[in-house]
Amino acid sequence: MGQKRKGKAKMCHAPLHAERSERLCWEQPMPSRTSHSHVHAVLCCRPPRTTATSWASRSWRTAGWRPAAGRWCHTSSSRTRCAVLRDALSTGGGIIPPIANPSSRPLSPQIIFVLSSALNPGNEEMGEHMVKHGDGVKDVAFEVEDCDFIVQKAKERGAVVVKEPWVEEDKFGKVKFAVIQTYGDTTHTLVEKINYKGLFLPGYHAPLFRDPLLPKLPSAKLNFVDHVVGNQPDLQMVPVADWYQKNLLFHRFWSVDDKQLHTEFSALRSIVVTNYEETIKMPINEPANGKRKSQIQITNLKQRGMQFMDVPSSYYQLLRERLKTAKIKVKESIDKLEELKILVDFDEKGYLLQIFTKPVQDRPTVFLEVIQRHNHQGFGAGNFKSLFEAIEIDQDARGNLTVLSPNGETKRM
Repeated sequence: MGQKRKGKAKMCHAPLHAERSERLCWEQPMPSRTSHSHVHAVLCCRPPRTTATSWASRSWRTAGWRPAAGRWCHTSSSRTRCAVLRDALSTGGGIIPPIANPSSRPLSPQIIFVLSSALNPGNEEMGEHMVKHGDGVKDVAFEVEDCDFIVQKAKERGAVVVKEPWVEEDKFGKVKFAVIQTYGDTTHTLVEKINYKGLFLPGYHAPLFRDPLLPKLPSAKLNFVDHVVGNQPDLQMVPVADWYQKNLLFHRFWSVDDKQLHTEFSALRSIVVTNYEETIKMPINEPANGKRKSQIQITNLKQRGMQFMDVPSSYYQLLRERLKTAKIKVKESIDKLEELKILVDFDEKGYLLQIFTKPVQDRPTVFLEVIQRHNHQGFGAGNFKSLFEAIEIDQDARGNLTVLSPNGETKRM
């Protein structure tokens, strides 16, 4: 399938996101002094050898990431192993070969994940999070221009500062950090690089082992993190979106509610917030009441988190009908998209292609989406509605489409 634009990766805490094409802003955005992109996401995982080291050579490799740096952290309260993964560097169709001194070349902040594991039992920092949530995303880091300013303004607006600004350094320079609390137990680490020229961050070193198979694999050709989704309980979407506007000076970029994104049996709501430069996008989603048992928690978690989604053929039948009256033309073959199970969403100006990976750890709440945009800045709302409808058609044909009665009991249609 020909591609004029490389794909972009999206990471989710759970399999939800939504889209509507027009941009909506409720207030005048203000500069937030955040930089150009997400820096990295930190995933808390089980002890080494089961995750932080083995993931780097198994499930993440299939998604196009490679070990890029590592760090052993020894403090009075925490001993952890951190493995840095990033998308494979590529030029054209090939991967750049290893250089003589890899520790001297910094990682560009494109798509970077840090897998962190506790070395010993009793790790207070990671233990509580693991007990409550299992393997999953603990922190989403932002590169910023002025860490002190952002922390000061966030504190003035009532944000919880988990760790006040501090500085770490090595022979390559200095980096200032701070950690603030966002929704649930998730945090944001602010990263201000002070002329730092190292591989990743102070204390990180090039991996001791390089998998000889990685250079032989085709490049995934992913560019950057498109958006990071945070899923909320019912009625928590607006407070969380307001938190970003109030504390990080983000503004609303786009939204969709259950009146726009629903079928007879399924519904959800979403607000996308973004920084002043509109380089960091955070869709905040919540389920909406519907007749059917929640497709958000059940159907999408199973079909979009466990494997590449097995899209029913009825989805593509509906897609072909919709495209007959559309003002845009999809360049790719619909037959090929159906073969690859790639989803399509479009508006009057353009379209996007998207597909979802298997979960990247045993607990299926973190997965990746590869998205390719053709003059379309949405997040796939048309796919949710079409996919819900397609799933419901298949369920009805099988005779297992169930609905919720007013007292919460299920019955077959």
